[in-house]
Amino acid sequence: MPDPGQPQQPQLADELLRRMAESRYAQGFREYGGKVSPDPELIDIVDADNSAALRRIMSEHGWPAPSLVGEQASDAALLLTLRSQPDVQIQALGVIGDAVGRGEANPQHLAYLTDRILLRLETPQLYGTHYVDRHDGRGFTRWDVIDPDTLNTRRAEVGLGPLADYDTAARTHN
Repeated sequence: MPDPGQPQQPQLADELLRRMAESRYAQGFREYGGKVSPDPELIDIVDADNSAALRRIMSEHGWPAPSLVGEQASDAALLLTLRSQPDVQIQALGVIGDAVGRGEANPQHLAYLTDRILLRLETPQLYGTHYVDRHDGRGFTRWDVIDPDTLNTRRAEVGLGPLADYDTAARTHN
C-alpha cells in the first residue's frame, strides 16, 4: 500500500474516529482503560446510526482507505463495519475488495470482514480472525476454519501473522 501522507478527507476522518469513540463508549469502554457494563440499548442505537453513516460514506467515497482518511480512521471504519448491519457488511466486502485490488486498502480489513460475514452465516471462516464464546465453559475459542492445514498460508497472503501468535494474543484480550 502506498504511504497515505495527509488524509484527503480530514473531516471524514474525524467523523469516523468520533463514531468509533461513541461505539466503544456504548460497549462500556472508558478513557484510560476503564470498563463498565455495556449498554445494550445504546449499542443498538449507535450501531444502527453507524450503519447508516457507513452506507452514506461508501456511496460517496468508496472505502475509507488510509489515503482518504488516514490509517487510524480507516481502521475505525473497519471496526464500525464489523459491528454494522449485514447489508452494510456485504456492501463493504465489495468496496474493500475493490480497494485492496487497487492497492489502496489494507488486505487485513478484507480478511476480518470476510470472516465476520462467514461467522454471521455460521460457516467456517477463511482466516481464523474471530473467536466466540460458545457458552460451554471454555471461554472464547476460535470459530471453525476452512481447510486448517493451509490457514497460515492464507493468513500470510493478507499480512496476518501465524495463527499460534494470534491465538496467544486473543487469549490475552478475552
